[in-house]
Amino acid sequence: MNRKGVLFFFVFFSLFCSYGAYAQTILVTPEKGFEKQVLTVPYAFYNEAYGTSVGFLYGVAGAPQDQAAVVISAVVGDTGSYSLFFLERNIQVPFMKRLFIDTDLVLSKYSDLRVYTDGNPDFTHERAGSNESDKENYIEGNGSDHYVRLKLKYLLPLGHGKIEVIPTQVLDRGLLKSGEVGATSWNPLESGRTFIESRIYLRNQEVDSDLLEEGKDKTHAIEVGLYRDNTDLPINPSKGSSLRLRFSRDWGGAGSSAPWTVLDGEFSKYISLGESETFRQRVVALNFWTAKVLTWDAAHEEDGKNVFHRPPPYAGADLGGLFRMRGYASSRFHDKAAIYYAAEYRMTPKWNPFDDMGWVKKYLDIAWWQWVPFVEVGRVAPSWTMNDLHSSMKLDAGFGVRAMAKGLIVRIDTAVSKEEFGVQMMVGHPFPF
Repeated sequence: MNRKGVLFFFVFFSLFCSYGAYAQTILVTPEKGFEKQVLTVPYAFYNEAYGTSVGFLYGVAGAPQDQAAVVISAVVGDTGSYSLFFLERNIQVPFMKRLFIDTDLVLSKYSDLRVYTDGNPDFTHERAGSNESDKENYIEGNGSDHYVRLKLKYLLPLGHGKIEVIPTQVLDRGLLKSGEVGATSWNPLESGRTFIESRIYLRNQEVDSDLLEEGKDKTHAIEVGLYRDNTDLPINPSKGSSLRLRFSRDWGGAGSSAPWTVLDGEFSKYISLGESETFRQRVVALNFWTAKVLTWDAAHEEDGKNVFHRPPPYAGADLGGLFRMRGYASSRFHDKAAIYYAAEYRMTPKWNPFDDMGWVKKYLDIAWWQWVPFVEVGRVAPSWTMNDLHSSMKLDAGFGVRAMAKGLIVRIDTAVSKEEFGVQMMVGHPFPF
């Protein structure tokens, strides 16, 4: 789903879906301690893809376990588009206290689905999604996008995870007061929480268009990786760093479009500039990510045609969308290799206008808000070389307003690039992703 306006309803549906997504921690306050939070919200909105739409959300944070969350949501529009969601986060496996499960199930149908893939007859001279491709080089039509993701996360007995499997963190008006879970040392044996991750990823995206002989991208992938979170407060770090290394493989069976293999890595660094006369907290947040499709040039013959061992646009070395290169459409760029850099300046004012709004305080409980200017540069390329990846790079810049509502980070980011201006709404900071 590449229309950024469609993301409007994610502010509601995602309010609980990423609760504790990056670490299994229990957030408490000195005044109230731990509280289970439940949200039941009917809502309505309008955009190009859904038209006039209605939706319903049920979310609970702190159940069925204190560190866990469950979300059920549905939305339907008068254009015929609809989406159904089920998500759970951080369910601890009984009798295996270090093993946690995340599950995503999404069933969706769109009257206007855009994918940057070859087939547009006006652009036979270029590959859609390449770094120099035209922004109009896409296929659009009625479509569907269904996926299931099941992730297992095993906490290693290292650093802050050696003794406390599910730590408790005390917040003062949304900022960490005590209970840091990292950023005390660079040594993983002494600081931070380290996870071994494994995820099964099934996705089937289809576009109904006369321009495509086969308008289906289907993948059944398995991902394995190592994730180290060495930040003080995972949902809103002020210092420390995080690192993820991941290997993804689709063997090409069970109807997958093609076999493929991807290797990617991500590093984030947070630098606290402390308090000032105007701001409670000032943080410079930096992010680096790179990926390579190891099987890009491999191919096999099927029905007299070469089938390249390349992932769908959304699953490999791609840029554009909610998390990387926010000034471009989702998966706007994809190739054999990619690189990405981002810098944000997160400023949390001492003045909180929501403290004087009774109904906001009651229903949203906004502990703080942030002003976040940011800049991003990135590039996809046909080879993973420093020269290729650092020439003709794409650039965007923007400004975000974020808030901590009911213990979660809600963000509205605006970004402008050479191709477009967009507004995106989502829960959580954009990295690590």
